[in-house]
Amino acid sequence: MQVFLLWHVRHARDLDGSPVEHVDGDGELTWDEWDGDDLKLLGVYSTESRARERIERAKSTPGFADEPDCFMVDPHEIDEDAWTEGFITIVE
Repeated sequence: MQVFLLWHVRHARDLDGSPVEHVDGDGELTWDEWDGDDLKLLGVYSTESRARERIERAKSTPGFADEPDCFMVDPHEIDEDAWTEGFITIVE
């Protein structure tokens, strides 16, 4: 069974207050939490259509309305491992 996670990215601003580039060369949404981008999970939905309906509702609310193109619907299989390897922490 598949579920659909709905994310929004609030991108950090440059020092002059202007927005940073947040789409790659293929038109895909990008983010970097190290640079101050803030990801929010809006919900988990049973269909992609329901997730898209939530996007439309969220676009008119404070904060989300500032970056209406920064939503991402991420499909996931239930009971399937998503991260199968360990990780390391890099301290700078």
